[in-house]
Amino acid sequence: MSEVVYPPESVYNCLPKTEVLTQKPSRYMSKFRQTVILEEKANKETMRTMGPAKVEVASPDQYTKKHLKEPKLAKKTHPSKEFCHSCTVKKPPVPARTDNPSLGIHTKRDFIKTTTLVPMKPQPTCVDSKGHKQRLENSGLVPKYLKKKDYGEVPEYLIQRNEEKQRDQEDYENFVKDQKEQGAIKLMSDMERQALLADLKKNWDKLHHEYQGLSLVTDTLSKKAHKEKLEAAMKQLEEDIDLFEKFKTIYLPNH
Repeated sequence: MSEVVYPPESVYNCLPKTEVLTQKPSRYMSKFRQTVILEEKANKETMRTMGPAKVEVASPDQYTKKHLKEPKLAKKTHPSKEFCHSCTVKKPPVPARTDNPSLGIHTKRDFIKTTTLVPMKPQPTCVDSKGHKQRLENSGLVPKYLKKKDYGEVPEYLIQRNEEKQRDQEDYENFVKDQKEQGAIKLMSDMERQALLADLKKNWDKLHHEYQGLSLVTDTLSKKAHKEKLEAAMKQLEEDIDLFEKFKTIYLPNH
């Protein structure tokens, strides 16, 4: 609680003031303090190195001599004469060069025969620029398809497609022939086709000139609709021009 401060002329200043003593809490002391102090003193004592070393020191006569610490081999002991002559069984004689070895026993000559085999040839491999390795047969660089039985022959689906195409062409020619005989269609001449083609190109140039004169900003719906209308008309004219340039023979219905 804060102390109340009165003005200097106040009567309350004449009253005696009682001093309030605040007691501080006791200082924290760990219960392991003495144990830590004892451990620290014990560790310090073990690390001291002052004074003479408490080990047995060798005498001055037993100094390290040359080649003393090098490992030495054990001394070779010779067998006694009694041990050498104790074996009374004689060994079998050495086989002749022409003798065949018995079953289960291989000589050096047989080992040479078995080891002189033809070494295996390495399989051809292919390595690309990125370091990927694969067999040469699976890489597509070996012309193994030349050895197939049906190599060079036309596939069946192509034969069937060509037959269907030829059949459709014959049906179309028969239909045109029947229509000619009945007088329902007539052949467009080359002059008429050229004149019609020139008119189509002229109309396309006219629409293209009008399209080039449009505003760059289509900010209204009328401008956008007019632009789309010109684009659709030009596209239709381009399709008609391609049709007349592609087909030289054109038939017209005879009304």
